[in-house]
Amino acid sequence: MIGKVTYEYSVDGDEEYLERCLKFYKTNGIMAIGKKINEKNIYEQLMQLLIEYKPDIIILTGHDAYYKKKGDINDINNYKNSAYFVKAVKVARKYEKSHEKLVIIAGACQSDYEELIKAGANFASSPKRVNIHTLDPAIIASTIALTERNKEIDLIDLLEKTKYGKDGMGGIMCNGLMYVGYPR
Repeated sequence: MIGKVTYEYSVDGDEEYLERCLKFYKTNGIMAIGKKINEKNIYEQLMQLLIEYKPDIIILTGHDAYYKKKGDINDINNYKNSAYFVKAVKVARKYEKSHEKLVIIAGACQSDYEELIKAGANFASSPKRVNIHTLDPAIIASTIALTERNKEIDLIDLLEKTKYGKDGMGGIMCNGLMYVGYPR
């Protein structure tokens, strides 16, 4: 049996976290490329990277924070970097509209989950505005990459694999992205 492991592209605002995720992908046999880009600049550089690398899965992450003192949880201006992640998701959806052809995982600690999903992310952080673990987006991406294309991902089971479960990450139903064939 052979399988085409999907190709992932990870954009992170933190080089240390990016390296940890790339090591995780390598350990799991996933072809991945990572790029450190400041959160504020991701959306400006993303289209060129998508055209160049043509990934099946893209992770847009880094640092974020919800500023409780500023007030309304539904105001994207009350977040450190959520607006930039939303812009990046919209750029990625301009590149590929289909949620099945390009899986987008976006956000960071305390990100505006609802706005990221509305912008077109398949998975996003953070429904309960909690901090997420560095590897949470990588766990989601790896599970999707290593699940056969015709198999639906068990969303609840997948989210439970992350450190804070449905409080830290959320998303929409999807299938795996790995092609499997026999014989070679």
